[in-house]
Amino acid sequence: METLVIHGNEACARGAIAAGCRFFAGYPITPASEITEVMSRLLPRTRGVFLQMEDEIASICAILGAAWGGAKTCTATSGPGFTLMQEGIGWAAETDTPVVVIDVMRGGPATGQPTSSSQQDVMHAKYGSHGEYEVIVLVPSSAQEAFDLTVKAFNLAEVFRNPVILLTDEIVGHTREKVRIPEKVEIVERRKPATNPADYVPFRSAAKGLLDGMPAFNQGYGILVDGQLHDEFGGRAGHKPEVSAAMVERICRKITDHADELADVEEWMLEDAEIAFIAFGSPARPALRAAKDARTQGIKAGFLKLRVLWPFPDKIIARVARQARRVIVPEMNMGKVFREVKRVVAGNAEVISLPKLGGEVHTPAEILRSMFSDQ
Repeated sequence: METLVIHGNEACARGAIAAGCRFFAGYPITPASEITEVMSRLLPRTRGVFLQMEDEIASICAILGAAWGGAKTCTATSGPGFTLMQEGIGWAAETDTPVVVIDVMRGGPATGQPTSSSQQDVMHAKYGSHGEYEVIVLVPSSAQEAFDLTVKAFNLAEVFRNPVILLTDEIVGHTREKVRIPEKVEIVERRKPATNPADYVPFRSAAKGLLDGMPAFNQGYGILVDGQLHDEFGGRAGHKPEVSAAMVERICRKITDHADELADVEEWMLEDAEIAFIAFGSPARPALRAAKDARTQGIKAGFLKLRVLWPFPDKIIARVARQARRVIVPEMNMGKVFREVKRVVAGNAEVISLPKLGGEVHTPAEILRSMFSDQ
């Protein structure tokens, strides 16, 4: 076990390499540039390949190609670059391509606040590309989680053959703290299909609606990878309503049917909580402090931290709301996740949005005061 004092961006890079990433393509952008810098130094030491591309569109396309060349791949960016990558992310979902995209959120829209933090990309991460598809989105709140959840992101990409997004923010990215890096982490290795190449059908569901491994070009498998909706063999089927509908349903359900097992939360003091804070990313830290401070005042408060944001943990939040009379959602946007919580709670508890813009995270005192709000 090695203990380093590093910021979240470096933790992401080290987590990617520990998970087996051997190809990174990116373009520098604040506040994610340190990921690119660290990868440029560390990847060559592991016989990996680092490419600085001409822009974010080229970056996402490069990692898609490298994934089909047999590598575990990732890129890193922030808001404007994340926007440019959306068509590639949709292509990855449509072609069952396992890649990891790290978005270190900053304030927007447009150029926005290049050096400040936000959580304004939470819906962008889920719905940014056109059409129907599903992604898995992880949200670290510390440098340690930046490492741990980056490893997890690569593992989930392999299992589900899907784009996975690590949605961090400037505060997490630039906060230096102790990160424990084990000598060996649990890794889901890239697995070739179990089916004989002569009998292999590349886009046919296997167990639990997932695909049979991940082939690469030049391994003997007949593979046709196309951005148009396709049949099980990869042949274009955009003109065939039933085949197209079945394909879109398959790529969505391979995530939604596994929503319960993908849920990842941490709970504090919720057993008897009458007031529950629900947060993710940077606001999770002051929210936990607020819950602890409330307890010292005799108030039964608890805290639920989300580590996987999409698919949304409906059942867990519904369970919390059945006990708590008030649910408070602090987030660094205008209340995007608040609306999801309110949808799930469905009137079983009062749900209060605690938005904050401008690049600064909530203080524990601000969150604590929200308990007495008359909203």
